[in-house]
Amino acid sequence: MAQMDKKKTRSFKQKIGIGILVFLLVVGGVVYKLADRYLIEHVEVVVADEAASSDSTSGTAATNATTTTTATTAAQVNATSDDWSYSSDDIQIKIDEVQTGSGSDQITYFVADVVLKNSSSLRSAFADNSFGTNITEVTSEIAASNDALFAINGDYYGFREDGVIIRNGTVYRDDPVRDAMALFEDGTMQTYNEEEISSSELLAQGVTNTLSFGPILIQDGQITSDFSNVKIDTNFGNRLIQNANPRTAIGMIAPNHYVFVVVDGRNEGYSRGMTLTELADLMQDLGATEAYNLDGGGSSTMYFMGRVVNNPQGKNQERGVSDILYIKE
Repeated sequence: MAQMDKKKTRSFKQKIGIGILVFLLVVGGVVYKLADRYLIEHVEVVVADEAASSDSTSGTAATNATTTTTATTAAQVNATSDDWSYSSDDIQIKIDEVQTGSGSDQITYFVADVVLKNSSSLRSAFADNSFGTNITEVTSEIAASNDALFAINGDYYGFREDGVIIRNGTVYRDDPVRDAMALFEDGTMQTYNEEEISSSELLAQGVTNTLSFGPILIQDGQITSDFSNVKIDTNFGNRLIQNANPRTAIGMIAPNHYVFVVVDGRNEGYSRGMTLTELADLMQDLGATEAYNLDGGGSSTMYFMGRVVNNPQGKNQERGVSDILYIKE
C-alpha cells in the first residue's frame, strides 16, 4: 500500500513537472515572439550615401535609386542664423515657441515655418542608415549623421510591418492599409488613401517620400474628421490616440512652403499636449491646406542647428525612432 502511494505521489509530481515545463515553453515562446516582433532588430536594406542599395535579401525594396549629390560646404553657403532662425539663398526657417492656457490646461508647442527654393532640401533618413523593423536612434543622432539643419521625427514605420513606405524616391514597403501622406518633386504635399493610389502611380507623379501614420488632419483646406475614434494600427500595446498627447505634424501652406509642429505633453503645468481636434485646428489656423499627423508621444522631437528645441517626454529625454524628416542645404 505504501509503495502504491509513493508511485502515485511520484506520478503526480511528474505530471506537475511536465505541466510546468509545458507552461514555461509556451510562455517562453510568446515572450520570444513578442521580442522578435518588437525588440530584435531586423535589417532589410542598408542605405548608402542617400541612395538605396539593392542588396536586400528580403526583396523589400521595390526600386533601386541611384542618386548623385554634390556636397555643399558651410563656406559655400551664404547664410545667417540664430537659435530660432536660419536664412540662406535656398532655405528659410523660422521657429516659434508658443504657450497657451495656464496651470493644468497649459500647452507648449513649437512651430517651424519653412520655405524652400527647391524640394530636394526636404529629405528623409532612417535610423542607423538602415531600413527594417526595430532599428532606432534618437532624432538628434539621425539628424546630425545627415548634416541636417532642421529635423522632426517621422512615422516610426519600424514599429509596423504594413503601410506604403517610399523614401527619397525608393519603395521599401508596399502594403497599403491606411491614410498616408506624400511629398512630391514639385514641392507639393498630398494626403491620400494608400488603398486607392498605387506606388507606381505615385512614382509616376514624382513622389519623393511617403509617411504612413495619420490621421489626415486637413485635406484640400478642410479639417477631415471629428477624430472621435482613431486607431492607427492593431499592434500590441496600441491605444486610441485622440486624447491630449505630445504631437508631431507636418503641413503645406503652398508648394515648398511647409509648417512643422511639435507639441510637448504629459507634463502638467508645462504642457498637457493636444487632442487631434486641437492639432487640426492649429494647422488650419497656421494656413495649412494639407496637414498630417505623425508619430507622437515620447517620439515627438524637433531638432534645429545642433540642439533639440522641445522637451521630449517631459524629461528632455529623446526616445529612439526609426526615421526622420529633415532639411539640408
